[in-house]
Amino acid sequence: MNKIYLGLLCGLVFGLLDIIVMLPMKYPDARRKAEAISSAFIDRFAIGFLIPNLELGINPILTGFLVGLVLSLPSALITRVYAPIIGTGAVGGAVIGFVVTLI
Repeated sequence: MNKIYLGLLCGLVFGLLDIIVMLPMKYPDARRKAEAISSAFIDRFAIGFLIPNLELGINPILTGFLVGLVLSLPSALITRVYAPIIGTGAVGGAVIGFVVTLI
């Protein structure tokens, strides 16, 4: 499969999964909920898109873990919600790296 298409697919799936996790959460108002969900989708889409298209010369699972970790840090620092954001990014990145090894 073309790496661009794989990245688009991984980004969409990872972004949608993150939206599903966030939907039941409580927010102060509808605007902030929409902003948080949109931001999370874009963040996770970027992780999913970049991993298949990035060659660091190391195992793709480790590449995915590192990309997920690094790209999740700004959101975690801004929101001050560290473990769920960084953990989901790192684990999701590693899973996407594993998918890359299968294709």
